[in-house]
Amino acid sequence: MINKKLAEQPLAQLLGQRIAELRKSRRWTQAQLAERLHVEPETISRFERGASAPSLHTLENLASVLRVSIGDLLAHSSTAPDDQAMRISAWLSELKPADRAFVTGIVQQLCERLRSPGD
Repeated sequence: MINKKLAEQPLAQLLGQRIAELRKSRRWTQAQLAERLHVEPETISRFERGASAPSLHTLENLASVLRVSIGDLLAHSSTAPDDQAMRISAWLSELKPADRAFVTGIVQQLCERLRSPGD
């Protein structure tokens, strides 16, 4: 069910969530990120809400300021199964082998449950 909800969100909203996540992980305010990008804080707010999307030039600057690739910004905004699998793989790589096995088992059970017709 979560995937359906995620798939319904426009790309601008997903990208905005990623920008907010990266900004917060650096403990920056919207104003601080705006200053680094030479834009108004309201611009960052609009990006993060998905009310508007950054231009390609601004996207390039965002990636540089946030020290991530443009691909990372966009891949995290993608609802494509391969991109989602890459994100999950990155999360799993940070876990101990036993924890990875545990998470993998849960994901497998969830997928089997969601694939089966209603009970």
